[in-house]
Amino acid sequence: MEAAQPAPTAGSLSWRLSSHPITLLTFLGFRISSVLVYFLGLWIIKSMIMIFIITILLLAADFYYLKNIAGRRLVGLRWWNEVDPSSGDSKWVFESSEPGTKVINPTDSRFFWLALYVQPVLWLVMAILALVRVQLLWLPLVIIALVLTIMNTLAFSRCDKFSQASNLAGSAFGTTNLAGSIASNMMGRFFSRN
Repeated sequence: MEAAQPAPTAGSLSWRLSSHPITLLTFLGFRISSVLVYFLGLWIIKSMIMIFIITILLLAADFYYLKNIAGRRLVGLRWWNEVDPSSGDSKWVFESSEPGTKVINPTDSRFFWLALYVQPVLWLVMAILALVRVQLLWLPLVIIALVLTIMNTLAFSRCDKFSQASNLAGSAFGTTNLAGSIASNMMGRFFSRN
């Protein structure tokens, strides 16, 4: 007789609880495939050029998909970099969904942040292995992977902090109008004394 398995709870690492399972699985597929192609390719394929090309293509697809699709759908965050044509100054732009319009699924959020922080660690391990095994030809590929994954990780971390600060400011000035009521009470007291 089969024992009944308990249903997974909200926020657990089960892709079946995702609000966007196709986006989540595609995101995880890109994240895992670049590391697997590199790691397994070292021992199985033995063709440096083929591994290099496939890994770079997977890293580029992962970077684009994470930045423009998965971040927005899974956690409501997006970032990009703008360059001012007149001065040449570069600035980061962060976008987050409105607090009331998008409900972030805890499962999607856990998968997103876990995969976002784990992949740079895996590439750092690969860099250490390349140095220890004196495989300096593989180091440029690992450095490219580290740059792309760390850039996305830092950008989404900043975007999340920006989003939390915006939500806090929005709640103070927006729906509850806490700041407005404090200011009007202070001004009312000031003018009523005169």
